[in-house]
Amino acid sequence: MDDYPVKIGNMLFTMVDPHHGYEVAYNRWYERDHFYAGCLIFPGLFAGRRWVAPRRLKDLRFPETTPFAEPYDAGSFLSIYWRHQGMENAGQDWDGPSVFWLYENGRGFNERTHTHTANYDFMSVAYKDDDGVPIELALDHDYAGLAVIVTEPADGVSSEQLLTWLEGTAAPPLLAQQGPDAIASWTLNEQFRSADRRESPMSLGTTGGDENRVLQLCFLTEEPDQCWDAFRQYGDDIDAGGAGRVTFAAPFIPTVIGTDTYLDQLW
Repeated sequence: MDDYPVKIGNMLFTMVDPHHGYEVAYNRWYERDHFYAGCLIFPGLFAGRRWVAPRRLKDLRFPETTPFAEPYDAGSFLSIYWRHQGMENAGQDWDGPSVFWLYENGRGFNERTHTHTANYDFMSVAYKDDDGVPIELALDHDYAGLAVIVTEPADGVSSEQLLTWLEGTAAPPLLAQQGPDAIASWTLNEQFRSADRRESPMSLGTTGGDENRVLQLCFLTEEPDQCWDAFRQYGDDIDAGGAGRVTFAAPFIPTVIGTDTYLDQLW
């Protein structure tokens, strides 16, 4: 795969639920205002995508006890944004004040609850094909689904050692299955490795569990429920491998931009 200078440094990962009865209002506020004014305009962010988990996909999540989402089926919407390499900390003096300014000027939305929101630093990506869709383009590519897998390392195992095992042992059989196209791996940004994480007008949800966890995004060429058995096997392989254990696995599909599709299927 050719090497180009546009590269991911880290991502903003934000998983949220609208309050019951506010689904339409939340969806329209987020995609018509906040997606841009509250996120994509931030320094260094160059791509973003929204995903949704209807009830049928929430029912596929595992395990049912997890430090990442409380309860495990919380978080109907997932928004992901790429920040350019070298600009990982570019927004420290800009992002927070900008969000507070939006809320102070009537452009926030209080009828929502964050399940988990944090910045994650890019580690690496494994592809099904040597010349597949680059990870930098993944949020703009027409992928049919997304799987989020969070793995905590075993005692004495570092994030780097866990990733080496995941990519060398567990990931190849998963990528050989129909559906998975690329698996990008991330670790928690230093700024979010404390209880007093970045100030926000509202709680950002759970801490996510072990600070040394590896979060993986698997981009799918078919909807997740058509290939979820492969992810259950992936989870079993990880748990049996001794390097770590899966604490959260959740499937999503892309939102249909400009519509309220799936809002009647969340609960």
